[in-house]
This record gives sequence, C-alpha cells and structure tokens, in this order.
Amino acid sequence: MYNLFFFDELKKWLRDPMTRFMLFYPILFGIVGRYVLPVIADNSGFSIDRNADFILSALTLMMPMIYGAVIGFSILDDRDDHIVDSIRVTPLSFNHFMAFRLVIVYFFAFLASVFVMWFSAVGNLSWGNILVVSFLASFSAPITGLLINIFANNKIEGFAIMKLIGLVIILPIIALFFSDSKELFFSLIPAFWPAKMIGTLIRGEEQMFMSFRLYFWIGLIYLLVINFLSYRKFNQRVSG
Repeated sequence: MYNLFFFDELKKWLRDPMTRFMLFYPILFGIVGRYVLPVIADNSGFSIDRNADFILSALTLMMPMIYGAVIGFSILDDRDDHIVDSIRVTPLSFNHFMAFRLVIVYFFAFLASVFVMWFSAVGNLSWGNILVVSFLASFSAPITGLLINIFANNKIEGFAIMKLIGLVIILPIIALFFSDSKELFFSLIPAFWPAKMIGTLIRGEEQMFMSFRLYFWIGLIYLLVINFLSYRKFNQRVSG
C-alpha cells in the first residue's frame, strides 16, 4: 500500500510543471556552487574561501524549503480534490497517511541537501559532516509544507507563503555575521541551527558562540518540537 502512495506522490509532483521544475533545483544549485561561483570569483576578486559558510548555508538551506513547498502544494491539491476528507472515512489512519508523506519529503530534502553540499564542494566538508548537517537541515522541509497549508487556502496563497518563507531563510545567513549571544535573536528560525553547524565546520568552533554538538542537539530538539506543533496546527486547520 505504501508503495502505491509513494509512486502516486511522485506522479503528482511530476504532473505539475512548477513542482516538476522545482525537483531539479538541487542540480541547479550544485552547478552554481561548483562551476558558476568560481567563474565569478576569478573575474571579480570575490573570495569563495572567506565566504564559504555563507555560500554553503545559502545553497544547502534552500533544499528543505524547496521540497517542503513541493509537498505543501501537493497537499493543497489534495485538499482541493477533497482527498484529505476522503482519507478520514477509510480504514487508513489520517495521521499515518500524513506522516508517510512528510517522511517522503524529509527523505528527498535530505538527499538534495547531501547532493548540493557534496557536489558544490564549497568548504570541502567530510562525508560525515555533510550527512549530519543534512540530517538536521531536512527537518525544515515538513515544517515548510505544513506552514503553507496552515496559512494558505489555494496555490496562489501558497506561493505567497513560500516566497515569505524564502525571505525569512535569509535571517540564518545574516546570523552568521554574529558569533556571540546576539546570534540567538535569530534562533527561532529553524534553519539557524544547521547554518551555525556549517559555520563551526568552516570557521572552527573557537570562532563560534557554541560547539558543533551543541548547535546540533539544541537544533534537533527545537526542530522536532516545531514539527510537532506545526502538524497539530495543520490537523486543526484541515479538521475545522
């Protein structure tokens, strides 16, 4: 049964021109990091090494937002087609149905984050660090999809919410300019925690406010709580 759900979800993503295009963003961002930025650096004096944490954070943190938007629009389609309501009268648990879809989008966001960090080669992080940062960063994908459905009633409103989330994601990049307690002002943004992990890996822990492990564990707890609260709000929204 879950195999059918999985392939049905993929078909929906590929059927819509916008979400189909968004699925190729990891390749686009990887190419920008690996080939376009070095050309710009060679012709402008811009230093990739000195700005590696900003660049890698910007490239990587976009992946969970993009895949979160993809599942967000897919759920909006289901709400328009009353599929969400239909699931409630079947033997299948609504929570299991939604959890399966959110796990799918987490999985794809994880793969996309790993690919971009590896292929762009910005910062030359080890495989172990790439996997850990991607593991945490990808928890933002379900949050993005749920937020779109909490605040939007259709795709037009959903697109506006996605653009707003895209603006908010700049804040963790700005947070990298701070390495003292002032950075905590940005800590409510989920992407803050993986961005700071990237900062510790590239600059060194001695240059940061917390250690790599502390950013990871606090970020993990925070993101799990935000996922839970977002899902509960979403459930209330679609049940109302």
